[in-house]
Amino acid sequence: MPEHDRETERIRRIYDRRSRTAPPGRDAGCSWLCAQAGGDTLEVGIGSGRTLPYYPQGIRLSGIELSGVAMQMATRRAAELGMDASLRQGDATALPYPNEHFDTVVFCYVLCTIPDDRTAVAEALRVLRPGGRLLLLEHVRSPNQLVRTIERLAEPITMWRMADHLLREPLELIIAEDLEVVMLERRMFGLVERLVASKPEAEDLAQAV
Repeated sequence: MPEHDRETERIRRIYDRRSRTAPPGRDAGCSWLCAQAGGDTLEVGIGSGRTLPYYPQGIRLSGIELSGVAMQMATRRAAELGMDASLRQGDATALPYPNEHFDTVVFCYVLCTIPDDRTAVAEALRVLRPGGRLLLLEHVRSPNQLVRTIERLAEPITMWRMADHLLREPLELIIAEDLEVVMLERRMFGLVERLVASKPEAEDLAQAV
């Protein structure tokens, strides 16, 4: 089995296990994130559905999740909330959706665990319509040198136990994909990043070429 597939399978097992024990909780960050969504919305790595109560009425929500256990929990939670969400199991690096299919794509504390985060962002951009918005809430590499040193020391442990990268910076991937950063905010000594980015309209892309 290729290294990428072995790591993906390891992450699947970790999240199958964690989904059985993690409480749903309440998260002001998730509330902010989901409130930005509109139209046809995809959440990548929807997990056990902790974000579901925060989405506004009227959106058409799809979700994809690597863990089968988490997906079952999310499906059950959506039914309990009376949400008509389209949820399916799959890989963030090979999204089973056509090009330019969504108005909004959401990442909520998930890019830190995807083995190939660059491909995951590229896939999100592929399925996002021109003018659509990419929304992220992630823990990231802190700009504070002391905090970043602690992250660097802790990362081998978090990688082993939870497949959790502490030193990633999604903003770099967003800029590399030529998305327009609409809003960027960092909290908790720069550990948590809130980001809204926009995919250029077709005419903007043509002018850039």
